[in-house]
Amino acid sequence: MPHGSAYSRSAKEDRRLTELATSTTLARPKLRRVEVVANLAAGSVGPGAPAELAAIFAEHGIDARVRAPDPESLEAALRSAIDAAPDLLVVLAGDGTARAAAELAGPNGPTLAPLAGGTMNMLPHAIYGARPWQAALADILADSETRTLGGGEVDGRRFLVAAILGSPALWAPAREAARRRNLALAWQRARRAINRAFTGRLRYTLDGGGREKAEALILMCPIASAAVDSETAALEAAAVDVYGVGEALRLGMAALGHKWRSDPSVDHRTCQVARVWSAREIPALLDGESVRLHDVAEARYVPDVCRVLVPRSS
Repeated sequence: MPHGSAYSRSAKEDRRLTELATSTTLARPKLRRVEVVANLAAGSVGPGAPAELAAIFAEHGIDARVRAPDPESLEAALRSAIDAAPDLLVVLAGDGTARAAAELAGPNGPTLAPLAGGTMNMLPHAIYGARPWQAALADILADSETRTLGGGEVDGRRFLVAAILGSPALWAPAREAARRRNLALAWQRARRAINRAFTGRLRYTLDGGGREKAEALILMCPIASAAVDSETAALEAAAVDVYGVGEALRLGMAALGHKWRSDPSVDHRTCQVARVWSAREIPALLDGESVRLHDVAEARYVPDVCRVLVPRSS
């Protein structure tokens, strides 16, 4: 696949790059030491990725160390790469690995470049647009700047795109099992999600306000929300309150048409802090990664989750 100047950013992607939730825009770092962690088992990476990565870096005169660990060693590889104190850490993997890298690096660690190597690629697409990872990497190596991204934190776990709290998050494990073609496990998890749907309603408060109920609470970071930006410095909280399959289908159709905010089952506001509790553990998705929260959880806006390298704004 061609890269470099062969890819032209769209006007929409340029607008997204200028609207990134940032507290600071810094000068482009000198890329003397570059670490790369690539998950070859991720949805859209493949065995040829290390050679492609090396070729793109070589075109820009950069000698990068590429690590391609097995999936069980990904976190250890990330820690080792961060401990090497590089000027840039490139992560070519799924959303869970990208989120973990951002959490481990923090605002004072190496600058990150999370590339789209997974199935959903929520974070890379939010930062670079829905482009091939080869084009995104060539673009930022050609002309770029460092941005500090704001996001969220729930029970000590950071997220940069969105957190989904409640029973809808249970569908993600079924989807992943189906993607791995483990149909028996996918069916088992789907049945569990169906059994939990509409039975485990959440209670929540936003910024210390009154107690409310919902089937799920979605918390969107500025990078992903059309309702907040770097000036607002908050999360968009969307409470989804459906009572049956019919209402869920109606909301799904509204989401397909990008009109979900106007659906009567959705209440959306901005907040700095959201407190959520349930009668049992709360299933959640953080940037597409399945996690389990305690029966009481608190989410908050964080102005400086990490730093990322992005194409320079025109």
